[in-house]
Amino acid sequence: MSQWESWSAFWDMGGAAFFVWGSYGVTFALIALELALVFQRRKDTVRRLLRWRRAVGKDSSKRTGDGFAPAMESEQ
Repeated sequence: MSQWESWSAFWDMGGAAFFVWGSYGVTFALIALELALVFQRRKDTVRRLLRWRRAVGKDSSKRTGDGFAPAMESEQ
């Protein structure tokens, strides 16, 4: 606190508090939004992969009868 006379002067930021603290607020909000979207995309991707794995497993066992499920469609 050597630069500032008091806590109120620190929070006021020499008259630029709206811009300084607003910038921190917007940055925090965007980082929180990005994290929420990443976790949502991960959850959706895991769900789709599990659904795909079940579908491929059922299809391959019906076709070949040996229970082998190819890792990718190009391997069929």
